[in-house]
Amino acid sequence: MVLALTVCGIVVALVVLGLFVFGLRRRLIQRSGGTFDCSLRWDVPEKTDTSGKGWSYGVARYNGDRVEWYRVFSYAYRPRRVLERAAIEVAGRRLPDGEEEMALLSDAVILTCLHRGTRLELAMSEDALTGGSTPKARGTRPRALSGSWFSSGRC
Repeated sequence: MVLALTVCGIVVALVVLGLFVFGLRRRLIQRSGGTFDCSLRWDVPEKTDTSGKGWSYGVARYNGDRVEWYRVFSYAYRPRRVLERAAIEVAGRRLPDGEEEMALLSDAVILTCLHRGTRLELAMSEDALTGGSTPKARGTRPRALSGSWFSSGRC
């Protein structure tokens, strides 16, 4: 009985430690400012897929002329993807449809982009897309990125 309680206690402690590390990692990523919630679907087909499959929830951070994208459910401190402003082309914009509405955040706007020959989709809030006009977002982005970073056409 004592062994079972000890094992349960260790498991609970490890789960709490794992959750703490997730929170600490996100705090460290957000520390420099310019972050926003952003789902990513990499290497998508030409035909629009509204099944909701392939989306990864993450946090993106403006860093100069780059957007660094981090998976939420990862312990890695390095970004999973880095998008350079000069190499990204916005091919379209749409609202979530079908099962995507359940897979993405409620106020998401989807951008279809080309980055170095790879077709990808980014889903973010309208505020993140336009550079943030809410009081919380003001002052968190670098000054070099005034206006919409993801304007239609080439950024």
